[in-house]
Amino acid sequence: MSFWGVRCLTQRFIRQAYILANRRILGAQSPQRSQPAYAVPVRPAHSSLYQMVKKRTLEARTKLQANKYPNQQACVAKPSTTPPSEEYDVVVEGAATPTYANAQFQAPSQSEPLFKVGFADVKSVCSAKDVLKSDSARLSTSQPVLDSCKPSKACEEFQRKRKETTCQPCNEDGTAPGGSGGGDEECECRMKDLRLKCLLGALAALLAGGLLAWFMTRDTDDSEAKKAQEEEEERKRRLIAGLATSPPSSEDLPKHVPYLIVGGGTAAFSAFRAIKSNDATAKVLMISNEFRKPYMRPPLSKELWYTPNPNEDPIKDYRFKQWTGSERSLFFEPDEFFVDPEDLDDSVNGGIAVAQGFAVKKVDAQKRIVTLNDGYEISYDECLIATGCAPKNLTMLRDAPPSVLEKVMVYRTPDDFDRLRKLAAEKRSITIVGNGFIGSELACSLAHYSRENNGGKVYQVFQENANMSKVLPNYLSRWTMAKMEAQGVCVIPNASIRSAVRDESNLKLELNNGMTLMSDIVVVCVGCTPNTELAAPSRLEVDRSLGGFVVNAELEARRNLYVAGDASCFFDPLLGRRRVEHHDHSVVSGRLAGENMTGAKKPYQHQSMFWSDLGPEIGYEGIGLVDSSLPTVGVFALPSDTAKRVDQLSDSTDPEVPTITTTTSQSTKSDDASTAGTDGVTCDPDEAANYGKGVIFYLKNDKIVGILLWNLFNRIGLARTIINQNKKYDDLNEVAKLFEIHA
Repeated sequence: MSFWGVRCLTQRFIRQAYILANRRILGAQSPQRSQPAYAVPVRPAHSSLYQMVKKRTLEARTKLQANKYPNQQACVAKPSTTPPSEEYDVVVEGAATPTYANAQFQAPSQSEPLFKVGFADVKSVCSAKDVLKSDSARLSTSQPVLDSCKPSKACEEFQRKRKETTCQPCNEDGTAPGGSGGGDEECECRMKDLRLKCLLGALAALLAGGLLAWFMTRDTDDSEAKKAQEEEEERKRRLIAGLATSPPSSEDLPKHVPYLIVGGGTAAFSAFRAIKSNDATAKVLMISNEFRKPYMRPPLSKELWYTPNPNEDPIKDYRFKQWTGSERSLFFEPDEFFVDPEDLDDSVNGGIAVAQGFAVKKVDAQKRIVTLNDGYEISYDECLIATGCAPKNLTMLRDAPPSVLEKVMVYRTPDDFDRLRKLAAEKRSITIVGNGFIGSELACSLAHYSRENNGGKVYQVFQENANMSKVLPNYLSRWTMAKMEAQGVCVIPNASIRSAVRDESNLKLELNNGMTLMSDIVVVCVGCTPNTELAAPSRLEVDRSLGGFVVNAELEARRNLYVAGDASCFFDPLLGRRRVEHHDHSVVSGRLAGENMTGAKKPYQHQSMFWSDLGPEIGYEGIGLVDSSLPTVGVFALPSDTAKRVDQLSDSTDPEVPTITTTTSQSTKSDDASTAGTDGVTCDPDEAANYGKGVIFYLKNDKIVGILLWNLFNRIGLARTIINQNKKYDDLNEVAKLFEIHA
């Protein structure tokens, strides 16, 4: 017999033994039920096996359901109709009845079903449970199971086990719910600990999250602040560059204003001050095509180049030190001084609002309406035109290719100052075209700046014989040119630019005298022309020879329409019709126009002055008609040993001390044809060693119409009085003594 045969025989033997054992156990345990009369007789063993399989199948299904859903075990009370004791008795009786193969089967009672199907209605039989103990019927000790054999309260056991995992919240006063103690108090403690831990955890999470967010967004915040700052700077650059207006739209401007000023320069702001002095609650709207608040122009070519903070770019608020030592800003007032144009109508105390970046194309003097370039109309009660003038450019440079125009600029605004100062700081070579006030002052200032910062070369090219030839007599003009050359300016007189060619970095300038200059930038300073574009559409008169709007002595072009500043061609009762391009004239004429706008109706009788500084050794002030084409008489103090003294005073107070030399030039063409003064000492101008201090009288019809104070200051009031007397003087030396040039 093979090994597999023995194994199969053994398995069959064990199976038969197992079946016989089960039959004996079931026969001793289960009651014998009688077979119904109509049923076919069967063997008792088959009936017992069927009952056992049925019961064990039901128990297994019940256990599987309980193990799968432990929290959903039904806590249903057993039916009270059949007490457990009676059922137990029935089971015992059935168990006591012997089972035989030939016994007659009796039908069960029809009042009670043979089996009750359902999990909740199953009747547990403790005796069967005690007897039938197989591996599949044992309960797992790892899971809490309700003992069905106990007649105890299954629901209470279920509630007890549920309370072990969850606790009811406690009352507000800290006591257990329902006033119970023991486990509830312990639950309350656990709940408090849990809440405290949750709170501490939440705080810790918030703190950690905040720190993490701060670390993560620290660079972001810095970048956002930097981005906002860059946007603000970009907005300012766009505003200055003419790409943005303030306010953004002309619709934000008022429809009607009592006082309207066209222009945003010195004359305009001076007129506002006069209006405000006579009308405390005046509302003034200033319309300017520039993108800055009102500022003064003279320091752009003088004091700003001597500022003590040369490394700051741009200079904050364009602050500078005056020659007196005091410090001030280029702007007349800070931004806080002005009212927003949108709020001008609601301003109780009035004020001035500046509309930056707007231009006026027409003024209707009859209807008192101004029209902006975009068609927006503003009505007014009184209007002032103070449009100033625009710098000129050379025709051959203005029509040059774009590559050349990149290296050519005019000089009038703070933006021009910033650009030129940056180039000078980069040690670039600069060529200035023109010998007038701006050209000569700028050449001296740039030479000083280059000398202090080890900068590039400064050239000055002009067609005239010497510097300031239209203002100074010929001898004094040549002496001034020599002083400028000593300061480091390469002066090239009697020359003009014939052509300009651009290479990779520089401009190649061909002059008409055969010279060639290599320059990084060319600054054109050849005067300016008045801005009179409003004249034609507004039907206003312009002077053909002098330029500018023609106004009367009250600076009125039409009724309730005034013109002041560089753009006005006014009638001077003493000197005739004039047009002046100086800072003091803008201040005085603007003030007079503002007073007349409030009802003063005063004529223009003031003689405005001007001043200029050409380095540390040359400074002068002028008043009246200062024109080198007029006959001039100059009275100067001769240099002496006493001139080297600190106090610069003469040893003798006798006014007849011969320390005065007079030179009279009958015309600018013949300076050599000098005539002697009555009591003064004559000399050849070319032989004069120094023109330290002096007075130059400009004559017309033998009357003094202009006075130039050479290195003399704080005497302009006396010069104004002499001109206003409008009379002839027999001895100009006596007049010069009034200025104390020897002091």
